[in-house]
Order: sequence, then structure tokens, then C-alpha cells
Amino acid sequence: MAKSHRGTGIRDQVKQGRGTCPLCRRTGIKLMYEREMNSKKTKVCKQCESAVKKGTLKVS
Repeated sequence: MAKSHRGTGIRDQVKQGRGTCPLCRRTGIKLMYEREMNSKKTKVCKQCESAVKKGTLKVS
């Protein structure tokens, strides 16, 4: 893949997809993965998505 096309999927989002993760509270991190939390869809970071899939982090 050419370097000029990397990240084009998040360039149109607010702050280029960065924000505060609602699970781990990290700031300035890319929020790209949608998770169902309290019957609402919320975007989480890559590390939290992996932890939820493994079962080490519980989502209520």
C-alpha cells in the first residue's frame, strides 16, 4: 500500500478519529472499534477491543 493512502478512512472523522477511550480513559488515542455498551454503540481503542475479545476486560 502506498503511504499516501494510509489513514484515509479516518481523515474525514472529527479530530481524525482520536479521542478518549471510555473503557481505559486514555486520551488522544484512535477510537476505531465499535462496541455495544449499555445498549449504546461506543467506539473504543485497539487495546480495549483486544482485551474484550480475549475476555480480560468486561463490558457492561
